[in-house]
Amino acid sequence: MSRRYINLILILVLLAVSAWASFTNSGLGSFQPKTVLGLDLRGGLQVILEADVADGIAVSRQDLEDAKQILENRANALGVSEVTFQVAGDKSIVGEFPGVSDPQEVISTISKVALLEFVDFGDEDPYALMGKTVITDEGRAVEVEGTPTPGPEVTPTAEPGITEKTWHTIMIGSDLKEVGVIPVQGSPYYEISFVLSENGAKVFREFTSANQGKILGIVLDKVVISAPSINEPITDGQGVITGKFTRDEANNLAVQMRYGSLPIPLKLVQTRLIGPTLGADSLNKSLIAFAIGFAIVLLFMAIYYRIPGLVADLAIISYAVIAFAIFRSIPITLTLSGIAGFILSTGSALDANILSFERMKEELRAGRTVTQAIELGWKRAWPSIRDSNIAALITSAILFWFGSTFGASVVKGFALTLALGVVVSVFTALFVTRNFLGVILSWVKDPEKRPGLFGL
Repeated sequence: MSRRYINLILILVLLAVSAWASFTNSGLGSFQPKTVLGLDLRGGLQVILEADVADGIAVSRQDLEDAKQILENRANALGVSEVTFQVAGDKSIVGEFPGVSDPQEVISTISKVALLEFVDFGDEDPYALMGKTVITDEGRAVEVEGTPTPGPEVTPTAEPGITEKTWHTIMIGSDLKEVGVIPVQGSPYYEISFVLSENGAKVFREFTSANQGKILGIVLDKVVISAPSINEPITDGQGVITGKFTRDEANNLAVQMRYGSLPIPLKLVQTRLIGPTLGADSLNKSLIAFAIGFAIVLLFMAIYYRIPGLVADLAIISYAVIAFAIFRSIPITLTLSGIAGFILSTGSALDANILSFERMKEELRAGRTVTQAIELGWKRAWPSIRDSNIAALITSAILFWFGSTFGASVVKGFALTLALGVVVSVFTALFVTRNFLGVILSWVKDPEKRPGLFGL
């Protein structure tokens, strides 16, 4: 019994934390639980992009995955943090933007090909350059053979950046062959290593040899993302960008350098704007249906199984609170199909309790004590509980793979919430219900003489 009371305390602490994560919008530091509604519940924009290549030319899966990652980075820069992109089929990418307010801005941003440039900033202050928008000649003066020459005069745009001056691009991102992140020995910081193409190595060798101590900026879509100085000539086509980069900062910069431009051209083949009215109506009806069904289930369990049924009701409520806390903490984007998966997993929690209670009743009829009946009931029901839930997890894994492979976000959301719900339901059935029941029945005097408490 002392063990059961310790378990009860742990359960109550878990429920308190889960309730906080489920029903509050305040967080701790970077941990901010939030409810994220999907496209079908909030409304928004759905786009389908397709590789713009000639017929017969194959597009690799890796190119599509890389393009998907770049598109997500671009969309998140717009403040659309819940955006999702999925590779669909052999040459398509599906993007969903819940709650988007300006579809044209999103479409124009994700459709363009990003431009990565290495820009000659001379003696400018690197700290003043970081994050600024600048005007460049986009490498128009870079020669394949010979030394780069000064760029042509370009009329400043409406967003002049640091000065009205046009900065010269000595090389663009297409000359990068490899980009990696390496730790600095004896330091908590990291560096970015890079390898250049043959033409890029020639350009860098000549430029860095003539400009030691100058600033060579890295510019993505006219925004300065790094402004390192040239410490020594880079003559072999390999170099490092040093600075007090954390691991995440170095990785982010490496990704921007490596994938500044899309690996394949994309064209927009379909857009669909979904209004929030339909989503709100669907959400309200789903919540009403869930509330009615949940209330009927709780009532049935309490009437049919009496004390075990009431304990199961507490466990199912605990399951709902814990599962919702997980959904808000990750966070998982909730869609109608995801809510359906969550509701279906509630059935798994009920099945486990019902199997255990029926076995417990059989043990009581056979003359076992209540303590023996509880332990034997759970033990003998476990194989059935285990097998049914493993089957549900295998099905969820197959559905998740299908949704990820073919861009079926509806199927993917259903599979994810179902799998998480099944895991939580098994935990609550085997740990929460079992300990609640043991503690409550320890308060009942001579329970063996009162079979009505168990629905017998």
